[in-house]
Amino acid sequence: MLTFLARRLPSVALMLVVTALIAFLLPRLGGGDPAQVVAGPDATLAQVEAVREQLGLDRPVLVQFGDWAGRIVTGDFGTSLISNRPVAQLIASRLSSTMELAIAATLLMIVMGLGLGILAGSVRKGGSRAAIDGTLSVLLATPPHVTGLILILILGISWRLLPISGEVSVFDDPVTGLTYLILPAFALALPQAAMIARLIQARMSQVREEDFVDLAKAKGVPPRRIAISHVLRNSLGTAVIVTGVRVGEILAGAVVIEAIFARQGLGTLAVSAIQSRDYEVVQIIVLFAVVIAVVVHFLSEILLAALDPRIRLDS
Repeated sequence: MLTFLARRLPSVALMLVVTALIAFLLPRLGGGDPAQVVAGPDATLAQVEAVREQLGLDRPVLVQFGDWAGRIVTGDFGTSLISNRPVAQLIASRLSSTMELAIAATLLMIVMGLGLGILAGSVRKGGSRAAIDGTLSVLLATPPHVTGLILILILGISWRLLPISGEVSVFDDPVTGLTYLILPAFALALPQAAMIARLIQARMSQVREEDFVDLAKAKGVPPRRIAISHVLRNSLGTAVIVTGVRVGEILAGAVVIEAIFARQGLGTLAVSAIQSRDYEVVQIIVLFAVVIAVVVHFLSEILLAALDPRIRLDS
């Protein structure tokens, strides 16, 4: 395992550096001049240039990136160009909302993805198989924001079972907080769960054709034991890796879902910062989201290597 980690860590470190560079460059590729925004619409050209110099925007981009990355390493995330508040403070005020949603959606994605995948992989013919395949296809084809609107119309407006907007922290009131989390979490989780289920289903079909499964049948191993110990166990590696990748999709989808359900998380903060050309806020939010996705993916690789020694040997 230590050898596996030693081989993986350099690539993860390189990925984090590239991620930081992309997070730094993306806001600048969107156009606009933050110096003009800070100086105000009535500022003269000389005033705008003075602000640009004060913010360091007149220096080469790579020099700006080096200074910014150096500050990030020391824990200095900068100051908002618009509100003049520390970026760390702005993110801290919104972080719990987004993390509650992301964690709830991830747990739902894992539970539903495994459940639907095992069910889809176990049923191989008949009307039940067609119904499962059709359900997974619909879930895969429906983006989270459309799923969210459907859930709002049915469960929120028509049946009035759950609140459709706003939020209450689960730390302040666990029961009420969960009622506000159910709809947005399901909207985020359903398409990702369908993807995991489809991959588990395909992998289970492949494993059934392997020689060791035929050998187990020839030895008289009970079908139920074959399904669990041989087919399912050797199909879960796909779910582990895909789950790590899908966490990034959940964080990206949270931007739209937070807007639909009026949650005050990092997504709405990012949208506001983009509209106001607040580079300092945007680049930290992008960096945070991608770093979380990279770390979760790396942890999923470690888990897969722990479950399957062949991964360590092939790496």
